[in-house]
Amino acid sequence: MAQVLPRAWQAGNRRVPGGRVMNGQLTYLGIESSCDDTAAAIVRHQRGLPGRILASVVEGQATLHAPFGGVVPEIAARAHAERLDHCVEQALAQAGLALGDLDGIAVTAGPGLIGGVMSGVMLARGLGAATGLPVVGVNHLAGHALTPRLTDGLPFPYLMLLVSGGHCQFLIVAGPAQFHRLGGTIDDAPGEAFDKVAKLLGLPQPGGPAVEAAARMGDAQRFALPRPLLDRPGCDLSFSGLKTAVLRARDALLAEKGGMTEQDRADLCAGFQQAVADVFAEKTRRAIAIYQQENPPAPAFAIAGGVAANQAIRARLETVCAADGLRFLAPPLRLCTDNAAMIAWAGMERVLAQVVTPDDLIPRPRWPLDAEQGGMLGSGKKGAKA
Repeated sequence: MAQVLPRAWQAGNRRVPGGRVMNGQLTYLGIESSCDDTAAAIVRHQRGLPGRILASVVEGQATLHAPFGGVVPEIAARAHAERLDHCVEQALAQAGLALGDLDGIAVTAGPGLIGGVMSGVMLARGLGAATGLPVVGVNHLAGHALTPRLTDGLPFPYLMLLVSGGHCQFLIVAGPAQFHRLGGTIDDAPGEAFDKVAKLLGLPQPGGPAVEAAARMGDAQRFALPRPLLDRPGCDLSFSGLKTAVLRARDALLAEKGGMTEQDRADLCAGFQQAVADVFAEKTRRAIAIYQQENPPAPAFAIAGGVAANQAIRARLETVCAADGLRFLAPPLRLCTDNAAMIAWAGMERVLAQVVTPDDLIPRPRWPLDAEQGGMLGSGKKGAKA
């Protein structure tokens, strides 16, 4: 593997090949292909400042997977292989840069669907070999977890709820490679549950936006749905039983009325979304209590991942944080879902902290952020949980 720390950051040298003066600046290409979004981005890191996204390209695969009701790994991997180089070309064009203007490449090496992960890693390795640029393997979840530093320069340590289609966990983020998991889902990830509920109710995929839209016109109190694991201590979560409760409520409507009205569907969506928000609110209070025991100098709570785009959940958690005196941060909607800007940023954070190893570039379907605790149980349709 090419050297990890760029020459311009060694021995006080401030000039890269070609005479470009860096002044404490790094510019990285990010590559993301862990699930069903093919993405490339160019991000600039200036010491002491939030990141600057020079270009970000994301090509979704929703139309490819729609006939199958979920992500098909083989189709996803083939699409990544066909699109990745074009995404990189588009990102470079948007930024007005050439490969020679970069200081390195960061690529998702896991966790995720292994075919897609391998496509991204092989492209990154090839580009690194051709250009001599350093290549850094990044944990996809670290990309999400470090997004508040990209967007807001949030100082360590902060509390993070990483909540997406394949993952859900509370983390204390203490450094680019320091993550302490307080709890997570023991079965379905919330994004996966949103997708399954949407499918049960005949709503389009992706399910998160569809359920949220229907819920706006629904009565959240009509159906008595459970709040799983609130009767147990700790910060672990469960969404499988909630999804099953929606199925039973739907089947009861079908048996009673022979079908569902739009209002029935909206009420079920509203009830489901409210139950998820209630669970998150209580578990967040518990996570905050643990986090505050460390007496952080600038207490902050951040949410990231696809489900972070849900406005009702955001608003509920912002209220919880305000009551406990924590700063609340949520990324822009375009950075909630999978993207390569977060991967480029996480790669640069690791380089500057000098915590990069050759093993980081090994493609893998599972890669727990908190290595001491290992992976969470279970695996969802959108990838292995970590």
